[in-house]
Amino acid sequence: MVKPRDRNFNKNTQIVMWELTRACQLHCVHCRAKAQTRRDPDELTTDQAKRVIDQIAEMDHPLIVFTGGDPLERPDLFDLIDYAVAKGHRVSLATSVTPNLTRSVIQRAVASGVSQFAVSLDGATSQTHDRFRSVHGSFKQTMSALQNLQESDLSVQINTTVTAWNETELEGIADIAEQYQINLWSLFFLIPTGRGRASMMLDAEQNERVLNWLSEQSKFRPFAVKTTEAPFYRRILSQNRQQLTGRNITDGDGFIFLSHTGHVYPSGFLPLSVGHVTRTSLATLYRESPLLLSLRNRELRKGKCGVCEFREICGGSRARAFAATGDPLESDPGCSYIPHILRKSDGMKESRT
Repeated sequence: MVKPRDRNFNKNTQIVMWELTRACQLHCVHCRAKAQTRRDPDELTTDQAKRVIDQIAEMDHPLIVFTGGDPLERPDLFDLIDYAVAKGHRVSLATSVTPNLTRSVIQRAVASGVSQFAVSLDGATSQTHDRFRSVHGSFKQTMSALQNLQESDLSVQINTTVTAWNETELEGIADIAEQYQINLWSLFFLIPTGRGRASMMLDAEQNERVLNWLSEQSKFRPFAVKTTEAPFYRRILSQNRQQLTGRNITDGDGFIFLSHTGHVYPSGFLPLSVGHVTRTSLATLYRESPLLLSLRNRELRKGKCGVCEFREICGGSRARAFAATGDPLESDPGCSYIPHILRKSDGMKESRT
């Protein structure tokens, strides 16, 4: 298996995020998938899913993240996990915290060779977290799940969607993550897709404040920190002279999203389908799609993202650009940074060095 730093992202993706189902017992107010209580009859079948796993192997065995909805709503989940692991894939599992997530399920994940297990935590209090989930008692269930995961041999990840609702509780969430000895805190910066509303988003200045706070947290917290749809976090780390780890993986560039019905997208937050895996192989779609080729070409960025000196290590969120303008190559309005070339042309004083 090729290491991420050595992988050619024009040829092979690093991560396949696979929405196995949209079925879920929760009704989260910010859900990208608009999850439903019942499974879609047009979901890929078990045999189709196994053929897709074979396709994914053609791209030098990228990480497969089984998600949803709630992947535990699919009775063939562990059959697919076993098949993927046997094919040489690393498999991560991102589930909802419902009565489906039992101690025995966690033990089975360990036995099946799942390398990482992710659950969501969107508040440091039951009031906030349960408000996101629209289910009373969800926070208590999540604490129980984290305890069970801590006692397993799994690498544990907490996913948090950053919004105006929970910005003030991020430090409390970090404390909980430390308490349960998680390995990775992954923060998603809201894109208004699915049930997510633009009114829940932070503005560019708020994003900057949160990301600078995160860069400070990353210096002393015992877990790793990463962001989704906030690639300018890497710019902030660079400005703060902190080490950049790994590659800049963004929508369609080292990352691909597969829907429950087999449609392929640059990410789950950028709703532009590039094809269907039952008609064209995933490898062919990833390597040859005009949209994905354009997303991987940083020289095609428009506006301030196109002239920014941090274009290569950041590049802006293509999903947010599309949500705001209808053009995935436009500037990311979630970033407050003004590139040096624009400061000079406008006679602006530099606020940072």
